Amino acid sequence: MLRWGIPIVILLATIAALPLAYIAKARVSTSKKPRLHGWIDMDIQPMHNKQGESELFRDKRLMRPPVPGTVARGEAFLDTHMWQGRIAGITGKLTWADSFPAGVKVDQDFLRRGRERYEIYCSMCHGYSGQGDGAVHERVTLRKLTGEAGFDAWAAPASYHTDAVRKQPLGELFNTISNGKNNMAGYRAQIPAHDRWAIVAYLKALQDAKPTDAGKGK
Repeated sequence: MLRWGIPIVILLATIAALPLAYIAKARVSTSKKPRLHGWIDMDIQPMHNKQGESELFRDKRLMRPPVPGTVARGEAFLDTHMWQGRIAGITGKLTWADSFPAGVKVDQDFLRRGRERYEIYCSMCHGYSGQGDGAVHERVTLRKLTGEAGFDAWAAPASYHTDAVRKQPLGELFNTISNGKNNMAGYRAQIPAHDRWAIVAYLKALQDAKPTDAGKGK
């Protein structure tokens, strides 16, 4: 082989290996930028922020309001009591329901189901008795006492035995479980509506079983 042939072979082999090296790196790393695409499809499209503007519409509003005359579809609209915790008042305005939906039968099996779901999803923060002293809160409090950084913004879970929570209608409690409140995330995606009502029933049972915590929580 000619003297200059070996360097050319090495150069060509290096160039051929670059795409494979790039693919290997991409598979084990993350990036805020999109990957290289051989063709433009729906993976790459203009993205907008909520409440932003868009030149596509005459009023420049990106988030579109319901079209006038739209007919609501789905159970959440047909039975607001069951799915939203609200009922229509005398004026027709939706208000928090202070009763269980017609399709819910509150009995021992229902309360047992509520306790089971509560202990799975709620007790780690609010505690088994609903006083806001769950294992997660205790762990964060201990770390704060030892001076560990990063827990200063932790907000203590609410106690269900305060006057403020006791006065909340059943529908408002259901809404909090569904959509969250303050720093608490909602569990609508994880817990079916019937089970959320079961948790509400169990919360009321906890409240009936314990005196009020005056001034504790919000």
